[in-house]
Amino acid sequence: MNRIIVAAASLVLALAGVSFATAAETEDKIAKQLKDAIPGLNVTSVRESEATGLYEVQSNNGDTIYTTADGVYLLTGDLLKITDNGIANVSEANRAVQRKEQMAAFGARGIITYPAKGEQKAVIDVFTDIDCPYCRKMHDEVPQLNEYGITVNYYGFPRSGPGTPSFRKYESVWCADDQQAAMDAAKAGKTVAQKACENPVEAQYRLGGEVGVTGTPAILLEDGNVVRGYVPARNLAEGLGIL
Repeated sequence: MNRIIVAAASLVLALAGVSFATAAETEDKIAKQLKDAIPGLNVTSVRESEATGLYEVQSNNGDTIYTTADGVYLLTGDLLKITDNGIANVSEANRAVQRKEQMAAFGARGIITYPAKGEQKAVIDVFTDIDCPYCRKMHDEVPQLNEYGITVNYYGFPRSGPGTPSFRKYESVWCADDQQAAMDAAKAGKTVAQKACENPVEAQYRLGGEVGVTGTPAILLEDGNVVRGYVPARNLAEGLGIL
């Protein structure tokens, strides 16, 4: 009997090894198939989706692709799931996890921070453009957010891109002796003295692209979810469960 049990256990382990190897081979095959079909695509991860028969592919452009095991049939867009609480967006939930990891990996390098007054109840990371009207509108309400106990961390995302006047303006703010005073002035439409130094603005701009920022302001919450666009301070605090 003991021999039979040992033999059965060995067989299970052997089959498990084959299964794992097959899964890895499938994922490698899908990655190669997509790279060959889409020049320049950088596949960052391939894994089985919770939807049977589909694999979820993450790429350098931030889009999620779903593919069959042979890598021939592709689906783009969000995967939705019917739950007891209604329709859940599986793709967005996965993106939130990935964003949280990406933000943690980048860290607080070069952020311009407006800390909460008193007890800190929440932290938001805001990708901002100095010349964006709605970014300016949000900045006017940063003191109110701080009073609610919300720390605001600014990451640079001048939408016009590197080398443009708007981009250089953000660099001047970052290089200023008093970053907060320079940011306040720039957001108010005042002229900020041009200044150059080694700065993280381009790295933050690239980070924004990696986490899926397409417009400003983009507000990343601590759980990795993103609020796109301006939201009144009180509404944002209520959404965070602070009020």
